[in-house]
Amino acid sequence: MKNLEVWAPKAKQMHLLLQGKKHPLKKNLHDLWVFEHPFVHGTEYSFFVDEEGPYPDPRSLSQPLGVHGPSCWIDHSQYHWKDHHFKPTPLSGAVIYELHIGTYTKEGTFQSLAEKLDHLFNLGITHLELMPVNGFSGKRGWGYDGVNLYSVYEPYGGSTAFKQFVDQCHHKGLNVILDVVYNHLGSEGNYLSKFAPYFKEHSNTPWGSSINFDEAESDFVRRFFIENALMWFRDYHIDALRLDATHAIIDQSATHFLEQLATEVRALSKVLRKPLSLIAESDLNDPRLINPTKVGGYGLDAQWNDDFHHSLHALLTKEKKGYYQDFGQFEQLLKVLTKAFAYDGNYSPSRKRHHGRSPLVHANGHNFITYIQNHDQIGNRVLGDRFTHLLSIDKIKIASALLLCSPFIPMLFQGEEWMASSPFLYFTDHQDPSLGQAAKEGRQREFAAFGWRPEEIADPQAEETFAKSKLQWEELKEKKHAEIFEWYRTLIQLRKSLPELYDGDLKKITLTHNTQQQWLIIERGQLLLTTNLSSTPISVPFAHSSISPLLLSSPEINCSSTTLFLPGETVGIWCYKSLVEGAN
Repeated sequence: MKNLEVWAPKAKQMHLLLQGKKHPLKKNLHDLWVFEHPFVHGTEYSFFVDEEGPYPDPRSLSQPLGVHGPSCWIDHSQYHWKDHHFKPTPLSGAVIYELHIGTYTKEGTFQSLAEKLDHLFNLGITHLELMPVNGFSGKRGWGYDGVNLYSVYEPYGGSTAFKQFVDQCHHKGLNVILDVVYNHLGSEGNYLSKFAPYFKEHSNTPWGSSINFDEAESDFVRRFFIENALMWFRDYHIDALRLDATHAIIDQSATHFLEQLATEVRALSKVLRKPLSLIAESDLNDPRLINPTKVGGYGLDAQWNDDFHHSLHALLTKEKKGYYQDFGQFEQLLKVLTKAFAYDGNYSPSRKRHHGRSPLVHANGHNFITYIQNHDQIGNRVLGDRFTHLLSIDKIKIASALLLCSPFIPMLFQGEEWMASSPFLYFTDHQDPSLGQAAKEGRQREFAAFGWRPEEIADPQAEETFAKSKLQWEELKEKKHAEIFEWYRTLIQLRKSLPELYDGDLKKITLTHNTQQQWLIIERGQLLLTTNLSSTPISVPFAHSSISPLLLSSPEINCSSTTLFLPGETVGIWCYKSLVEGAN
């Protein structure tokens, strides 16, 4: 039990609505309005601010009736955890799997997702990354327009069901990464500004008003978001947080919000006696995110690396629209494999300026999350199409082998492991008709420049758009889907069993290649990955012949005493003791 308090520095009076009766609150010296009676688990309540309302609690722990309804007090001590013997896998040894709870199963709940954990465990996944589970409007959505950051989305199952799910993951040995959004809030049900200056008046992100991390009254705002992060770690036993679009967090303070967050998470990690990780998404290619604080960095553990995805995607698909115009050169893939970023201070044509900075001074491969598919790179395409729809199965095998044999932390997106045919589209369920129409028109404007007609663009508000995005699990019984699943499973087994493959030292990678013929050989210790990205068969001379039989290949690769024969669109993994000749 705990006394309830709410921050509202400008309010002249505050009332608590409890069981149909309004109770006046008292303001203390810290601009906190306090209800001096303890709350018990399950109590429903809301606030009136200067006679306006009722509004849900900004720190509401549960919204059983949605974003406009009353809050429900949750006593986290009421849940009895069973994961005491769980031993987290270090992030450096992770194989991450990103998923959206609402589309992963037919039911779209924590409970139905738990029934698929054996599939993920057998695949070899170590970390599940969940797209946001905080409260947002409607019955479906991606979750990045959340407004109740302390609550768990009720259609997924709510607070207790989420704790049970995390418990079940830990029982299976699976770590849980949660996606959180600290750069903006959604529009529908966003009542924070009724209480306090959570937002900047003259600054916006592409998705809404900027959070007030550095202006007047920002100390309390920073605490709001930092304590939210600590809550997920402490009260829900989350193992890592993925911080959405950190480039949209505007903070000119001497101590950046992200640095303060990292410092407090490290302190909590010591208290809980378990590793806790922070992963940033950013399109800045800025190593400050992962550099240590002692050299001016923010001290986060890892960051998403779009350059890996873009380099490989543009090379394999030949797409050149949008930001893909910056990519498509064979040399860029080589640079990413050894230096992490393709753009580390060089000129970016799509941005029309120089972009990025080299991360090599303080970083290694384990500071970067890489992928060939994720929710953004699929869902922000007009058709929500995957590699399944764009590439041959042989090219998919090449891409997945380069991902899972890279020095970086690999991440898969739901259904990737069996070439799922379901698209992943952008979908919403705004209850405000004007917001729903704005979402639809926004998508039409976005893709009109690419030549798409309005009737060809899926309506985000249509339930059909959401339904199309659900995975079709029966596909796993079909031959081609079972084949690619086994390919992924074998690659992950190799990565987890061979020390060379989970070594993040970028300096231990040797590349031999022919840019014109587009073949590449990657040496990592005693491991050799050979790939021919072109459709033309080639022969690669060897200086020595002491190479073992293939560990894995697609299609079949032959090797004589002096020559390696690589068919078109092929990849192979070997253990070897030889050097390769004939590169340029």
